[in-house]
Amino acid sequence: MFRSLRWRLLLSNLLTLAVVLGSFAAAVRVAFWQSLRQQLTDRLTALGQGVMANVEIEDRHFKVTDDLDLAQLQRQQQALQWFDLRGRLIAQQGINVLALPLDPKATAQTQVGDPGIQAVTLPILNPDTGQQVGYVRISQSLTAFEDTMRRLDWGLGVGVMVSLAVSGWGILWLTRQAMGPIEASFEQLKQFTADASHELRSPLMAIASNVEVSLKYAEGMRPEDREALMAIGSATQQMTRLVEDLLLLARGDRNAPLPTSSVNLSDLVREQVAFYQPQAASRGLVLTATIAPNLQVRGDREQLGRAFANLLQNAIQYTPAMGHVYVEVRSDRHTVYILVKDTGIGIAAEDLPQIFNRFWRADTARHYDEGGSGLGLSITQAIVQRHGGTITVSSQLQRGSCFTVKLPRQQKVLD
Repeated sequence: MFRSLRWRLLLSNLLTLAVVLGSFAAAVRVAFWQSLRQQLTDRLTALGQGVMANVEIEDRHFKVTDDLDLAQLQRQQQALQWFDLRGRLIAQQGINVLALPLDPKATAQTQVGDPGIQAVTLPILNPDTGQQVGYVRISQSLTAFEDTMRRLDWGLGVGVMVSLAVSGWGILWLTRQAMGPIEASFEQLKQFTADASHELRSPLMAIASNVEVSLKYAEGMRPEDREALMAIGSATQQMTRLVEDLLLLARGDRNAPLPTSSVNLSDLVREQVAFYQPQAASRGLVLTATIAPNLQVRGDREQLGRAFANLLQNAIQYTPAMGHVYVEVRSDRHTVYILVKDTGIGIAAEDLPQIFNRFWRADTARHYDEGGSGLGLSITQAIVQRHGGTITVSSQLQRGSCFTVKLPRQQKVLD
């Protein structure tokens, strides 16, 4: 129980930390990306303003000179394109030329591809008249930009993974330190429960024996005294059942050795159904069963009988008159399936995760039965798990419940 709790705490903390680190890494990446793009845009703008000084402008026309350092443009993976006012290409210089048509309204343009290209468009103005005479578009390959972002992604990814790994070890160590005293206290509580239950058996047996003898020889006893003794006997029986339940759970907690004899599960369930048939009939219920023959498992016959008795008792107790309780036993090659279905009051969806907890009972169930200790399903689950099986439940309010037990099937031994 505590091992699974430690793992759940570890995973929940790691998930929270992963979300925080992932969000931080994403924010850093977005900020870095925007900063690099803005720097590239500013650099291209500065380049465009510089090259426009080499443009010869006459009236409303301009002429591109050959004073530019083309080798520098190529090293920087940059290019220049010159357009007239109608957007017609007049000249271009450099490599990685943007293939998109000129958009005078868009200051920056991006071409997706391999490589991607970023471009900035600036108007060419006549310095004497202030009139616009054309456009210059400055572009640059995004290869270096993408390489930088790729290195950043690797750095952030490795950093997050290393942080999660280191944090995971730290969280696991802290969890163990925090859970240690709780586990020790729980072990002491389990030992105390087992010891107390064992010590209570003898005085309870003595009380029950004396009550039985007193009631057997009750001549001359007042009626009110007889009723008091009967109440004592009933309470003693209830306490004895509770003590036996606690002892059974304590043995399971200590992983006591389990008998491994062969059990004919078909016969066992059939006997349980026959035993509870009169009780079901007295409550106005129909109890039916479909049981495949000769299905064998290995384990303790008495404990398995106790588990299925608990399921049948619950189904009968929490099913109103005129209801139906149905038992099915079937198998495949490796597993035996035992289903106990009823048309009873059902269990609310929010209560389903808690029904196997010790001493827990749904409020709706108390309207039908005030007895019991709330240990029946806990005992059933403990017995099934000790036999290497699982138990699950599906239920709907006012529609009924279905408990499904899966146990490893014992393969037939050929003579």
